[in-house]
Amino acid sequence: MSETVTGAGATAATTGAPGGSGASAEGSGRAFGARLMTPLLLGSLLNPLNSTMIATALVAIGQDFHIGAAGTAWLVSAMYLSSAVGQPSLGRLADRIGPRRVFVAGALTVCAAGLIGALAPGFPLLIVSRVVLGIGTAAAYPAAMALLRAESQRVGRPTPRRVLGRLSLAALGSAAVGPALGGLLAATAGWRTVFAVNIPLALLALFGALAWLPADRKDRAGGPAKGAPAGGLDPVGMLLFAAVLTCTMFFLLDLAHPQWPLPAAAAGLAGVLVWWQLRRPEPFLDLRMLARNGPLVRTYLRHGLAYLVIYCVLYGFSQWLEEGPGFSSFQAGLIMLPMSAAAACCSLAGARTKGIRAPLTVAAGALAAGSAVFLLLQGSSPLFALLCAGVLFGIPQGLAATGNQAAVYAQAPDGGVGAAAGLQRTAQYLGAITAAGLIGLLYGAHASDAGLHGIAVTGVVLGLLLLALTLADRSLRPGATATGATRPGG
Repeated sequence: MSETVTGAGATAATTGAPGGSGASAEGSGRAFGARLMTPLLLGSLLNPLNSTMIATALVAIGQDFHIGAAGTAWLVSAMYLSSAVGQPSLGRLADRIGPRRVFVAGALTVCAAGLIGALAPGFPLLIVSRVVLGIGTAAAYPAAMALLRAESQRVGRPTPRRVLGRLSLAALGSAAVGPALGGLLAATAGWRTVFAVNIPLALLALFGALAWLPADRKDRAGGPAKGAPAGGLDPVGMLLFAAVLTCTMFFLLDLAHPQWPLPAAAAGLAGVLVWWQLRRPEPFLDLRMLARNGPLVRTYLRHGLAYLVIYCVLYGFSQWLEEGPGFSSFQAGLIMLPMSAAAACCSLAGARTKGIRAPLTVAAGALAAGSAVFLLLQGSSPLFALLCAGVLFGIPQGLAATGNQAAVYAQAPDGGVGAAAGLQRTAQYLGAITAAGLIGLLYGAHASDAGLHGIAVTGVVLGLLLLALTLADRSLRPGATATGATRPGG
């Protein structure tokens, strides 16, 4: 059973303050240096990169296989679904058998997915490639978080906040350059290189992991750590979780024509999932831990709501720029670049802060304010106004990413940070899937000014709700008890 602590373990982990006597800043720098971080950053950028890189290759893929936009959308949805299930599954596996093993297996899986996609003779196999790619890329982030926790315990110091910030920056930066990279590869060497490029990137991460990542603890080899309950990896729980997410995704992706049997089926499957998890000695989803760990559950809720609004703007604003003011896809990408730059800068700034509540409060306020600015935009708005709106919306992207990541790291139970980090990404993907459904509902067949204003109103309401949830969360205050967290090494 997890031990509840105050200050020393959880708070220091989030602030980056020293947590072990006699450990110098210089020693911490060596512990979390380039050899450890290089493979972790390379692996962690693959999932967000592939999430956005495919966008500018969909038209070419559809033309080659004579498939319309509705068909090629499966390439996007398939990866979101497999990643949403894969993140907590592989995070739990990392906690059980060791994060280095899971990281290496994920890199090998990405290589296989890239090869399948590059050589796929038909569209169904291309979808298989995206599913495998979602599973493979899902391994890196939870494994990285588990490795950082293990390194923190080894050196007796909390993971510096700037180190966690680099993982967020890698995700934000790779997602930002993804569309441009995908378009460049598709235009110069063909869309198959969008899949093939994963092979050298994954091999670099693989070789770096084999050379530099510390070996997993011996007590994890071949099974759970000493004293952990037996019970396997709970494949039934994983399948039930995937089924719930699948029904939910299909419902959300067509809100204009809601299929009401789907949420009913999702609710029924969720009930079976809860019943099954409560019967398992070592469940896929530790519902009892989540019930005890209110701060962690509230972090998932904040993260999911924040990214629901962020994805609404990322996809909705770019589509409106092309169909409203009439910019080309290349021009729309250039207009979105200042938003990405602001997100990267705020990610670095958030990594240097000592608390969690302040950056998350600013992020929630900026979401509401940025959404309100979008209410003022029209198809005839000047370019300067469009750029300013994008920059303002880049602020919450960076702060929410680093703030919630630090909160999960501090609030996760000892030995369970990989699974906790995976569930954080699952909350993010659910936000993305919901955003896709809302965009389709509000835009319909055309991205109009009225549709953009509908997205803006949604953002204002959810931003204010997020602000209230953040301010009311006592666990985010300095020195507050982090329920469910444990002392490093405990």
